[in-house]
This record gives sequence, structure tokens and C-alpha cells, in this order.
Amino acid sequence: MADERDGTFFVVRGPVEPGDKRGRELGFPTANIALRDQRGELGDGVWAGWAERADGARVAAAVSVGRRPTYYGADGYRLVEAFLLDFEGDLYGERLTVWLGKHLREQQGFGSAQELIDALGRDVAAAREWVAGHPADALPTLAALPPDGEVQRLG
Repeated sequence: MADERDGTFFVVRGPVEPGDKRGRELGFPTANIALRDQRGELGDGVWAGWAERADGARVAAAVSVGRRPTYYGADGYRLVEAFLLDFEGDLYGERLTVWLGKHLREQQGFGSAQELIDALGRDVAAAREWVAGHPADALPTLAALPPDGEVQRLG
């Protein structure tokens, strides 16, 4: 998996799509981007990274990639769910570029909503720690933006 030791990043871009609003209900509203890769070439998991908005502003993010096993098991549609830290606002329809820089953990199913909320809290704390040492202005330059929903590996 990618991490700051080897300088590898994964980048995904696409329009923010409405979801089932479960993240909002749990206290962690996410910006959802559909993945073309349903086979899982980019492994499922939780990441620390950055989300770049259409206006170029970069916002720290805790990002889940996968099928949402707590609610959908192995049958869920694979997507990127980015929880933008310290952000409030409507992102629906906006194209985000999401940088995955540090793999924090594998995705897993939880026995209750509270267990998931607790894990998300730990994920956000770990993402904050990582982004504090990896500022957005140090992200690698993209030669070209990836097509919507496709994963691009840098490094």
C-alpha cells in the first residue's frame, strides 16, 4: 500500500454524487465519487489525503475506498467517500480530485453504528496527524487529470 515512505499517491477525480446520506447520519458527511474500477485494483481501505475542489482549494480528508461492508457486505458498489475535515458546504455536482496518500487501515464491517462511528473518529484523528506532516502544497504535480472515476498512481 502507498504511504509517505515511498512517495506514492493515488488520485481519483469525479463529480460528487448523492449517496444514501448514511455518513451524514453518523456525523461524517462524505463527498461520494463513483469508481469505474469495480474489481478493486486499488485495494479497499481507509486513507489520509487531500481533496482538491474545482476552485483549486485543497481540504484535508479522511477517505474510504470500497463497498461499505457494514451496510452492504461484499455486494456494495465500490466508491470513494471523502470526509473533508473542517469543511461545511454543498459539494453535489462539483468535480473533486482526491489524493490518497497514507493507507490507514483495511475496510471492515462493524457490528453496530456506534462501533463504526468510533472507528471513523480514530480514522479522522489519524488523517489529521498525517496531513499535518504532509501539506497540500507538497503534493506531486499531475501531468494530466485522470478521467472521471479512474484511479491514477503517482510515484
